[in-house]
Amino acid sequence: MSSTSKAARQDSPNKALDKAPDDLFLDTTLRPSSWNEYVGQKTIKDNLKVLLRAAAERKHPPEHILFYGPPGLGKTTLAHLIAKETASQLKATSGPAIEKVGDLASILTNLAPGDMLFIDEIHRLNKAIEEVLYPAMESGSLDIIIGKGPSARTIQLELPPFTLLAATTRVALLSSPLRSRFSGGTFRLEFYTEKEIQEIIHRSARLLGIDIDEKSSKKIAERSRFTPRTANFLLKRVRDLAQVEKMAVSVGIVDKALAMLGIDELGLTQTDRDLLRTLIDKFGGGPVGLNTLAASLSEEEATVEEVHEPYLLQLGLIERTPRGRKATDKAFDHLKIKR
Repeated sequence: MSSTSKAARQDSPNKALDKAPDDLFLDTTLRPSSWNEYVGQKTIKDNLKVLLRAAAERKHPPEHILFYGPPGLGKTTLAHLIAKETASQLKATSGPAIEKVGDLASILTNLAPGDMLFIDEIHRLNKAIEEVLYPAMESGSLDIIIGKGPSARTIQLELPPFTLLAATTRVALLSSPLRSRFSGGTFRLEFYTEKEIQEIIHRSARLLGIDIDEKSSKKIAERSRFTPRTANFLLKRVRDLAQVEKMAVSVGIVDKALAMLGIDELGLTQTDRDLLRTLIDKFGGGPVGLNTLAASLSEEEATVEEVHEPYLLQLGLIERTPRGRKATDKAFDHLKIKR
């Protein structure tokens, strides 16, 4: 290491520079490695502990489990924790990555007894692949059709005992037959409380070597949209600014970093505020249809509906009515606009 690099490490008031190797895989570094480290989702954790312990006592693989809920709440983390707690090997893939029946067959036949298969965004599996997955989940067999027409024949392959862990942000898009085969349970992840988010921020700060006080962590937590992934993202950007400016993390650094990201005191981004302003300035507060609102913002309808609306609805800044979207009094007050 050059003398300049060593000096930079010594001169920095922030310990984050000493954690450089971990920064290569920050998401892995910040991921909880035990139930005690996993903050929040107490009901789900309690149910999973019972399910896993009962399966271990029967010496059977755990039953198939489905997690659903908004992005960033810890679905993938739970899958990794389950594999770790059961000392199982986890094979991970995603719905879009499994394009053909042969892809799924290859994955399933390469599993070892007791392995766990994690499929993220499982709602994006096509129906033909779902049909092959049913017998694999239910009876541990894989039915494959070889050939076409009159000469076609079906062969059945026996699969080793395995557990399917699945995650989705849009559970309604899963077919009923597929949902019903998650015999271990279907669990919905809830948004976190501000106190839980603050606890996550302090844990992440310790792992990243950041000294952060209560006031600074509270400011980040208040703007984290009740989501751990967002909280960790904001913490990392605060750390970056503190490192570049050769300062310790403080309320002033937090305020400056969040201002640079365009995030206000409610955690709204510039696009969130643009949506509210468009709804108020162009349409008098509404109601206005989703397609018209999206066109006015030059955004796709799905982006407005799935990315921006859920948080605005949660804060009570907009309402969905039969005639369209409508800004609430709280939205007018937040933007300091008189009716």
